[in-house]
Amino acid sequence: MRQTSPSAILVGLPGLAEEPLPMSETMPAPLSDLLRALPVDRIALESLQMRLEYWFLTEVLVWSTLGQLAVIAAALLLARLTARPLREALVRAIARRRQPEQSLRRLTLLVAATAFPIVAVLLLWFAMAVAAGPDWPRLLISTVAHLLTAWIVIHIAAALIHDETLSRLVALFAFGVATLGILDLLGPVMAALDRLGVEIADVYISVLSVLKAMVLLAVLLWLATVLARVLEQRIHHARTLTPSIQVLIGKLLKFSLIAIAFLVTLRSIGIDLTAFAIFTGALGVGVGLGLQRTVSNLISGIILLMDKSIKPGDVIEIEETFGWVSSLGARYVSVTTRDGKEWLIPNEDLITTRVINWSFTSDRLRLPLPFGVSYNSDVRKAMDLAVEAAGEEPRVLKEPAPVCRVMGFGDNSVNLELRLWIRDPVAGVVNVRSAVLLRMWDKFHANDIRIPFPQRDLHIKDADDLVAALGRLRPNASAGGGETAEIGRRPEP
Repeated sequence: MRQTSPSAILVGLPGLAEEPLPMSETMPAPLSDLLRALPVDRIALESLQMRLEYWFLTEVLVWSTLGQLAVIAAALLLARLTARPLREALVRAIARRRQPEQSLRRLTLLVAATAFPIVAVLLLWFAMAVAAGPDWPRLLISTVAHLLTAWIVIHIAAALIHDETLSRLVALFAFGVATLGILDLLGPVMAALDRLGVEIADVYISVLSVLKAMVLLAVLLWLATVLARVLEQRIHHARTLTPSIQVLIGKLLKFSLIAIAFLVTLRSIGIDLTAFAIFTGALGVGVGLGLQRTVSNLISGIILLMDKSIKPGDVIEIEETFGWVSSLGARYVSVTTRDGKEWLIPNEDLITTRVINWSFTSDRLRLPLPFGVSYNSDVRKAMDLAVEAAGEEPRVLKEPAPVCRVMGFGDNSVNLELRLWIRDPVAGVVNVRSAVLLRMWDKFHANDIRIPFPQRDLHIKDADDLVAALGRLRPNASAGGGETAEIGRRPEP
């Protein structure tokens, strides 16, 4: 078979052979037989094959394309070598933290899992930046870099964003940007979006700047939230700060970071912040009218944190709600009751309503247990048994010691009250009362101490009219099939 260069076998190009070569000389025998059997134009197929060969030899098997393929292969190989140590370092770093913030932990583990494509895309973008200086060919590198970047963004967004609709929007945005970058249309599209805009108070706001601001604000708000949570955890472990100061500093840091995120976003658009003086005054009027309760709760929360009247861990009682403060928010206080209910009480209510803080100055709590014994029982012995029963309960404090007092003489019993102290009201109050009362019950039964119940003696001086009235009702009751009772006069003593 004679050898022919690709430039000499193209049909229809200047300087090339006018007669196409026989099919048997330009392609393998099985393919030639297949093409002969197909009902197609043999000359057109030969022309298409020749053009494909020409494109492959002039566009693929050239030094520029081979150089880009070599750069891509080197980037993938280097990423493969460095991804594993980087992944292990990230896993060790997150494992050394005692209680890492969940969002930070999830992001770190996600970056560790995708370390290979992240390192590869960074190397490819670096290669593109280097090739842009001497204007070297970089179309193939750009295509692979854009596709890898879109895949990383979509993968991370799907893992971090729980909202399916928002996750799909992020994926569509990333894929669209990658497609425009591959087709080299990203620059023209951005220029067109930049020309669409309006001018407000000597500030030109375009569609492109608004889109950039939205993306920047979303990223900055997420970073501010994660950073605020990390700082709150650090502050929470500071032993020298009280719980109220810890919460106050954490809230102020969070508000400050969010405010910085908004200010940076506004500056990125080109808005002069000094122009917000008039807007701030109008906003103050709007706050005074429409957001009065919200701002009141916010200010009340700051007051509660500053005066330390209520802090996390306190056992409080407000109206009919009894529980312990689990968290202090910007708008409300979370109070968890013994039955597992979590009440969200507005901060303003804690300022304007009477609140019982059972652990304000001390975490000790005195429990009164009133009871009564019969007049025929030994009262002193009953008091000693009650104190002994309280002393046997593990949660009852030894100091101050339990005491029992005589409160008065009632109609049916001698009224006593057992007073005991506990240190952990968060663990429950009713359960301590129940345990002590059960111990008292056992000791009273073992020592013949009687607990009376209310009773009344009814003396009837003359029952003649009552017996006559009941006697008239007896026939009616018998006719109705009901039971009757024999009522007679008790003999005179």
